[in-house]
Amino acid sequence: MKAWLLSLACLAAPTGAVADNVPRINIEMLCRARSADDRLMKLPEAQSVADCLQDEKNSREKLGTVWPATAASIRARCRADAAALGTLSYLDLLTCLQLAEDIKPASSTPKANKRSPNR
Repeated sequence: MKAWLLSLACLAAPTGAVADNVPRINIEMLCRARSADDRLMKLPEAQSVADCLQDEKNSREKLGTVWPATAASIRARCRADAAALGTLSYLDLLTCLQLAEDIKPASSTPKANKRSPNR
């Protein structure tokens, strides 16, 4: 099933000028595949298809505001990481961008002048 998800990721990943836009992901197919994987492995369903769809829709909405403000190199890395893992979801992309933002080096701003203590 991971091979199928990898194929899905490759097909969903945009190329060229379209790469500046949030990738288009068939979230219904993604959520159904996750549910089917759980059933195939005889695991309890981690999340219902309906809950998965709602999470992905919410993540897509948030991603729409974060994506354009994120450097193209970070967007490309997050997309490539998801494809390498065989997953591509809005939630995964959003998480990747948020983590990249959290670990980004602090900007080099001049330090405020320290006041000398009053004597």
